[in-house]
Amino acid sequence: MANDLRHIMTVLKIAGDLERIGDLAKNIAKRAMAVAGESQPRQLMNGLGHMTELAHKQLNDVLNALATHDDSKALAVWHGDVSLDDLYNSVFRELLTYMMEDPRNIGLCTHLLFGAKNIERIGDHTTNIAENIHYLVTGQVLADDRPKGVDANPMMITNPSE
Repeated sequence: MANDLRHIMTVLKIAGDLERIGDLAKNIAKRAMAVAGESQPRQLMNGLGHMTELAHKQLNDVLNALATHDDSKALAVWHGDVSLDDLYNSVFRELLTYMMEDPRNIGLCTHLLFGAKNIERIGDHTTNIAENIHYLVTGQVLADDRPKGVDANPMMITNPSE
């Protein structure tokens, strides 16, 4: 009976994360439509493209882990969130630099920043799902702190000359 209850509670939590991922994807689509007519420099789009590919792979992997009750695959996704966080920080800095170089880029870059943040949040929800899969399979909550990227706060921009 404990296994059944754990299964029900875990699936309900995962459903909430999947709903949130859907909401974030909808927001990304709105941002994409807002900038569809604007000229987007390729280098800016490359970083977002890499983020999207990584988030998609993580989501696909975690859903496969759920379907097969594969704890090791879920833990690989959990550890892989660091890569998405690091990539987000890189894209954030790149977009900020692009805005500072030419104020005419602020509108486009603001939409792209929100899109990047939504992609990063999708990764966070995917990591939540991985944690829940671990609990479902093992009956234990992950004791470790969630891995974070090199600089978990992209607002902390330091001066390289310091």
